[in-house]
Amino acid sequence: MAKLLRVYPERCTGCMQCVLACSWVQTGTFQPSRSLMRVYIFDEEASYAPYTCFQCEEAWCVTACPVNAIALHPATGAKVVLEEVCVGCALCTLVCPFGTVFYRPETQKAVKCDLCNGDPACVKVCPTQAIELTEERTVDWVAAWAEKVHTAYLEEQASRC
Repeated sequence: MAKLLRVYPERCTGCMQCVLACSWVQTGTFQPSRSLMRVYIFDEEASYAPYTCFQCEEAWCVTACPVNAIALHPATGAKVVLEEVCVGCALCTLVCPFGTVFYRPETQKAVKCDLCNGDPACVKVCPTQAIELTEERTVDWVAAWAEKVHTAYLEEQASRC
């Protein structure tokens, strides 16, 4: 079964340790802009939600790649970009509905979370255990969390009327 990252947004404090760890492991630098992990900030609620590639079961990035440069990692089951095959067309970055496939101008290649070969740095450094590596079939937790955020938004809008 494939591994993926399970996120608990309610535990996230916005410390950005996951972003810094990811940028260090992926690039050897502490540059949040080059991290493959992002933390979305909900200003009005003062809450945060870390996110990265969801390792979708039906991954649009895989389907869109004209040269089959995104393949399953044999040990983790993560969908990874094969740098030697990638031609840099960036189609995968355009079709990802979550915006978690990135294009690196310096290499002219696509990059995405590869789960750090099964030992994700973001999981190891998170002080609140807001991110964990799990073996789930789907990211069904996203729907429940999105519904909670949407309901809070609707309630806020109704209170303004």
